[in-house]
Amino acid sequence: MSKVLFTGGGSAGHVTLNLALIPIFLEKGWRVSYVGSYTGIEKDLLEKFHEVKYYPIQTGKLRRYFSWQNFMDALKIPVGILQAIWIVFKEKPDVIFSKGGFVSFPVVVAGFVCRVPVVMHESDVTPGLANKMSLPFVSRFFTTFDDTVKYVRNKAKVDCVGPVMSNRFENASKERGYKFCRFSEDKPVLLFMGGSLGAKSLNETVRRHIPTLLKKYQIIHLCGRGQEDDSYVAPEYRQFEYVDSELKDLMAISDVVISRAGSNAIFELLSLSKPMILVPLPTASSRGEQMLNAKSFQAKGFCEIIPDEKLSDARLFLDTIESVYLHKDEYASRMKEAGFNAINNFDLAQKIIDCAHQK
Repeated sequence: MSKVLFTGGGSAGHVTLNLALIPIFLEKGWRVSYVGSYTGIEKDLLEKFHEVKYYPIQTGKLRRYFSWQNFMDALKIPVGILQAIWIVFKEKPDVIFSKGGFVSFPVVVAGFVCRVPVVMHESDVTPGLANKMSLPFVSRFFTTFDDTVKYVRNKAKVDCVGPVMSNRFENASKERGYKFCRFSEDKPVLLFMGGSLGAKSLNETVRRHIPTLLKKYQIIHLCGRGQEDDSYVAPEYRQFEYVDSELKDLMAISDVVISRAGSNAIFELLSLSKPMILVPLPTASSRGEQMLNAKSFQAKGFCEIIPDEKLSDARLFLDTIESVYLHKDEYASRMKEAGFNAINNFDLAQKIIDCAHQK
């Protein structure tokens, strides 16, 4: 029996693609295992796959700013590598697929040590720190943007496949979406989403302007794990920590989406032709990749940008929402006309299988 080992975690962006690929490998008769962290979101999301063996390992987060915690976390990485080597030796996978996040680095190194082909995927223009550290150890590096090749020394291992489009938004139902939120069809809907871990600054801004926004809109607020606030209650305001299968229906009823600018999220919005306002992660807490993503979309007329540090500007926040809503048909039309190269989950799975066969 052929075997594949997946890794990636820390946020849903490092797990969603794996969740879409796993059923394809299971249907093909492959044995699937997964290496993640002890407490990350990936552990919860993998619970629905009873056929998949989940292995937790120690993982450290290396921050881009000074923190004493960096020294403590750095000590966890060698432990995680030893754990991952044992897992890879035990599972003997034919190929390893890494979606990134700090839990993935020990697994990539383990695959290199055990001479297992390692395939890695990067969604953003610039490789994340974990993926950058992993690059010397991978056999194949799939990218979303052509420009990513500039950041890779060994360009022969790079394959730009474009954004990976899943089918998770197929068969969306507005009727289910309105029913799930208990909303009316007579009032427009704003969808705020800050990623699976939430966005504190965006959450605070939404809550500060709930009374004003509810005069014209209904609000869906995906606030992230552990960031619900029960003090905000209104018939036309619904907040959720995280949604899975319901997301397609919530997207279907949304007129404007206000989101972080992770590559996975914005390409999905593009595929749905959803007018969007992007609030990229600030450079103080990121490498600036989300601003690059957002500016590339803004240049094409797909979105507007509100910098995170300007969320406190109430007039800018409210006026941008109003402007995008009033011109939503123009944004949607530009996105529908644009077209873009993409790859589906089945073709990506086949590329991974091809790498396994080249072993």
